Amino acid sequence: MPEDSGNKLTMVTCSAPVNIAVIKYWGKRDEELILPINSSLSVTLHQDQLKTTTTVACSRSFQEDCIWLNGKEEDITQPRLQSCLREIRRLARKRRSDGEADVDAAGLSHKVHICSVNNFPTAAGLASSAAGYACLVYTLSRVMGVEGELSVVSRQGSGSACRSMYGGFVQWIMGQQGDGKDSLAQQVEPETHWPELRVLVLVVSSERKPVGSTSGMQTSVETSSLLKVAYTFDAGPNAVIYTLQQNVEEFVQVVKHLFPPEINGGQFLKGLPVAPTTLSEELKQAIGMEPMVKGISYIISTKAGPGPRVVEDPSEHLLGSDGLPKESA
Repeated sequence: MPEDSGNKLTMVTCSAPVNIAVIKYWGKRDEELILPINSSLSVTLHQDQLKTTTTVACSRSFQEDCIWLNGKEEDITQPRLQSCLREIRRLARKRRSDGEADVDAAGLSHKVHICSVNNFPTAAGLASSAAGYACLVYTLSRVMGVEGELSVVSRQGSGSACRSMYGGFVQWIMGQQGDGKDSLAQQVEPETHWPELRVLVLVVSSERKPVGSTSGMQTSVETSSLLKVAYTFDAGPNAVIYTLQQNVEEFVQVVKHLFPPEINGGQFLKGLPVAPTTLSEELKQAIGMEPMVKGISYIISTKAGPGPRVVEDPSEHLLGSDGLPKESA
């Protein structure tokens, strides 16, 4: 990990993916520890299209812990942020006391500056908190010399973040223990398991969702007589479509037919390229709907991808040598 010997600044940058559950968890049996009422299964999406990037720096010159999200300084005292910071530091101290690592060089006793950005709309129901907390925990672990099972730590920031600690197809085991130590994520299959699978995110709105995931799930637990029987979207209005490569071109063309790009946002397709095709008149008649002015703003075309990774290029650090966000961040 790079170190500025003059300022004694240790800095690491990592990225982490979004995951979208196909078998969802819709509530918690313990709100404080974020323990789910059921196990869940997700697909980790490729970071080339959807990811969070986080830089963590530590130095003895820092007066306090600080965090910037998407260019804005946020409150570092938020309980879930503090849970992750506290647990990573505890694990780092344990490693040092057990003689497993010399973590003094990683600044265990120093304050940290954290800067994080998403390359997709935040708080719009696209699992930004999952990618964000997974990236935070993964980067902190690299700075402080923590190894081993980290999904239990990231779960304390955001439940679904534990699934973003792995690539491919991931299960979150609900666990049975009251302390939550057996509530963790495991990779079921790598991203190469199903190469024909494609994921299309139909972005209706990039605005902040009016009901947050936590309150939405809480309401479901308290009021739904069909919990885990009925299927539902993630929090937020955006639909996620799973299909095979052979169907992508026609499906995207159908969406373009119903929501013409020229009146629905212009740049309609982002991510993996999709070749244009022509719809048959028979299919158009079978759809039986006229083009709409409002609806799908754009489509993100992606696939299953890998888990968190270290960004090796120091020019991609989000923090400068002074420990403050670069202007471009």
